[in-house]
Amino acid sequence: MVFDIEMIKKVYAAMPGKVEATRKLLGRPLTLSEKILYAHLYAPTTAAYERGKSYVEFAPDRVAMQDATAQMALLQFMTCGRDKVAVPSTVHCDHLIQAKTGADADLATAVDTNKEVYEFLSSISNKYGIGFWKPGAGIIHQVVLENYAFPGGLMIGTDSHTPNAGGLGMLAIGVGGADAVDVMAGLPWELKMPKLIGVKLTGKLSGWVSPKDVILKVAGILTVKGGTGCIVEYFGEGADNLSATGKGTICNMGAEIGATCSVFAYDTKISDYLKATERAEIAALADGIKDTLRPDAEVYADPSKYYDQVIEINLNELEPHVNGPFTPDLAWPISKFAQAVKENNWPEKLEVALIGSCTNSSYEDISRAASLAKQAVDKNLDVKAEYTITPGSELVRFTIERDGLLNTFDQIGGVVLANACGPCIGQWARHIDDPNRKNSIITSFNRNFAKRNDGLAATHAFVASPEIVTALAIAGDLTFNPLTDTLRNKDGKEVKLDEPTGFELPAKGFAVDDPGYQAPAADGSGVQVIVSPTSDRLQLLAPFAAWEGTDLKGLKLLIKAKGKCTTDHISMAGPWLKYRGHLDNISNNMLIGAVNAFNEKTDNVKNQLTGEYAGVPVVQRAYKAADIGSIVVGDENYGEGSSREHAAMEPRHLGVRAILVKSFARIHETNLKKQGMLGLTFANKEDYDKIQEDDTFDILGLTTFAPGKPLTVVANHKDGSKDEIVVNHTYNEQQIEWFKAGGALNVIRAQFAKKA
Repeated sequence: MVFDIEMIKKVYAAMPGKVEATRKLLGRPLTLSEKILYAHLYAPTTAAYERGKSYVEFAPDRVAMQDATAQMALLQFMTCGRDKVAVPSTVHCDHLIQAKTGADADLATAVDTNKEVYEFLSSISNKYGIGFWKPGAGIIHQVVLENYAFPGGLMIGTDSHTPNAGGLGMLAIGVGGADAVDVMAGLPWELKMPKLIGVKLTGKLSGWVSPKDVILKVAGILTVKGGTGCIVEYFGEGADNLSATGKGTICNMGAEIGATCSVFAYDTKISDYLKATERAEIAALADGIKDTLRPDAEVYADPSKYYDQVIEINLNELEPHVNGPFTPDLAWPISKFAQAVKENNWPEKLEVALIGSCTNSSYEDISRAASLAKQAVDKNLDVKAEYTITPGSELVRFTIERDGLLNTFDQIGGVVLANACGPCIGQWARHIDDPNRKNSIITSFNRNFAKRNDGLAATHAFVASPEIVTALAIAGDLTFNPLTDTLRNKDGKEVKLDEPTGFELPAKGFAVDDPGYQAPAADGSGVQVIVSPTSDRLQLLAPFAAWEGTDLKGLKLLIKAKGKCTTDHISMAGPWLKYRGHLDNISNNMLIGAVNAFNEKTDNVKNQLTGEYAGVPVVQRAYKAADIGSIVVGDENYGEGSSREHAAMEPRHLGVRAILVKSFARIHETNLKKQGMLGLTFANKEDYDKIQEDDTFDILGLTTFAPGKPLTVVANHKDGSKDEIVVNHTYNEQQIEWFKAGGALNVIRAQFAKKA
């Protein structure tokens, strides 16, 4: 047993009473999300009941961190003065393993290449009471689903796909590392009270349609920012008909619509999964408060009265979808996809098909994909595209190998990759004859931004269910519709693929020899955590400087970013992952993927000190050396995508003082605040057009910085003219203190110093 049953007992013992008290206070029925949130209030206030308006403090039950983000989070935690984490916490080694040839060789290479980082994470986890999942154990979200997620719980995780645990009825929210430090230190965690989007599912999936198609459809409806500031709550008979892991898939990819998190109510499917993963004790406890773990009956009866927005999807009528390219919200029903491919001149030939990852690596996913692979063998079909399988955990991998599913994939030339993120996050050494050639790939992953999977701008990446991915791999053609079209086999006969079949749970149960878990020392006081001063992978942190106490003047424009600027554009993953524990080294990738609005180029901006053009980090380091601050200007939904706080820490480290944009993605805006940065938005979005390449900026009003009070940014133009631009912010009193202190960590450190 790796989960904390005593913690869960305490949550369940207190939850019904807290929910009933809230119901009486508000005088109305409650949704599931409200029940969980109100049961985890750190200190109830009137503001806690105002959706979308005020920041509220919560007390999460647990923290989960993946290895790439855990490095910086734990380097920060080391400095806060605690001997042990205050809540159950885990580290999962899944991001640093590069997919190249196959699972065994790739894992061995990763263990050798990342030895220093793994030893650091293992030792610091051991010292501070953190559970450690070794390389090869699996992807954080799948491991959490199998071991830690529980109905009605509240978890934060340093990865944007933390909401995967919503498949088991848990509110699980992606955050930056500084937020994780707060919770591990025993402090409240702050979140603007989310609005609620209700998705009513009716009917039942059948044939080629899978749970993945639900979220692909929702992404098409809401777009990449339609869920920002909201929890998406799925309900209805259709929701109860979905497998627990299918629910997890839907919640996982909710990150692609900007949602705070997504969640399903507790039901028999969740109970069955808990029992199958040796958590029958939790299922029994959940059964005892089942009504508390579901929306009130009145919510089901009149959902529009209790949700801020309601979407209804009939699963009986839902088609398989393919989303993309270049964005996960460009949704195409399979019946219209071939036409879209032809009309948009996307490469029809499919070169690589990849299934698995944290989004779609359940036993159900793999078994349904394997049923199609078996058809390819039985019907004498060639598999035209490269085909890879990424198991989500060692538990899944061991079980599907035992049940012969890996052998089935082997028969069609499938390559099994390590139990890790791999190509989903750009950790893929792809083999291609010409990296500049337009080409198409399809995955069952969650993101498909340009360069996301293989680092190649010419790659057109599409997202679909494992079943559709497998069918298209067999065809090798994006215009193939497996529901209607036939394929010519090796004998020259036209054959049609039958509908996929599979199993929600393995008939023989799950099995594993070594899940890959390392429990922490009971007393870590004697454990040494060593970081070499000459390391290029790890670097101890120095506190950021406090605010000067004056308005900021003479700031140079570093870059005016045009269009989509995700955290991948701000701080790329792929080969840069190895520097996630070394702030100065990884800062050399700062904003190198952002498009400069003045020349349409990436990593090419004007140095106002010399008049010459150079890479973004190069120019910013020149400003820092001259003790000159700078400002970054951006477009809509700036910072969407991953939770990586490096995208906020790098500008802070190199001397950027403010980020001014049309709008922010939720996690990134919070990360900026945590690091003592100014995250500002144009009061009038058209003022973005007033920013000129040679502008110098003054930020006025900081001496009276207050919640709800706009600031003024003066853009001083080269010709002597200027524009005074009104800018808004969402800082509350506490967040303003973070800014003044130079970052939230400085405030935490000071608090613990006083206690000592």
